[in-house]
Amino acid sequence: CSAIDACKISNGGCSAKAECRRTTPGNRACVCNAGYTGDGIVCIEINPCLENNGGCDRHAECTQTGPNQAVCNCLKGYSGDGKRCTYISLCSQNNGGCSEFAICNDTELTERTCTCKHNYIGDGFNCRGNIFQELLRNSNTSRFYFHLEALSIRDIAGPGPFTLFVPRTDVLTSDPRVKDWIAKGVMAQVLRYHMVGCASLLYNDLTTITNITSLHGDPIHISYSQNSLVLNNKAEIILSDAVGTNGVIHVINQILVP
Repeated sequence: CSAIDACKISNGGCSAKAECRRTTPGNRACVCNAGYTGDGIVCIEINPCLENNGGCDRHAECTQTGPNQAVCNCLKGYSGDGKRCTYISLCSQNNGGCSEFAICNDTELTERTCTCKHNYIGDGFNCRGNIFQELLRNSNTSRFYFHLEALSIRDIAGPGPFTLFVPRTDVLTSDPRVKDWIAKGVMAQVLRYHMVGCASLLYNDLTTITNITSLHGDPIHISYSQNSLVLNNKAEIILSDAVGTNGVIHVINQILVP
């Protein structure tokens, strides 16, 4: 007589995911393979993500990759190996994309807010100070700023409001009269002729006005035709409505002469 091998046929009736082990002659035990659970007759794949998030951080996603196997990936807005995830501060790099003159505040997950600092206005991504400061930040108007500084003219650094007509930098640089005005000591008068006090006049406002008085004291004539605003019948406004905390800047293509 020979012992009957209970595992010989059809894995002894055990699950295909189980091992059939001979015990006594004619008997066997079914043991689920690693990564599976059950009574051996029925073996179910273990999903480790169903318990304690698979050992992943609470700010990570657990993804099953096989029987009792999983990977951990940090959620958006967090960094790490998945077992440990750390919140990424959006504001920690490049001020969160906010303006250099704004305060970046992390809110939650991938959100942050940008708020312009005191004495600046804007949406947080573009913040503007007073028009005296803004002159320097724009290459079209920076030359005008340097002329003001050279003559210690600080009128437009005050509370305002002001409207400023600024000859473009290349115009101020190339006009030969500028050197003569500086030599004769009249450049300050020329510069103040480009400033209007007590009003912050946007482009649309200027289309309804024919004359305004400059800080120099002389009037500036305004005409509007063919969708263009022209000052003193010569200087055209080519860039408009750069709004600051104390006024507005318009760029013109010629120098105004009182």
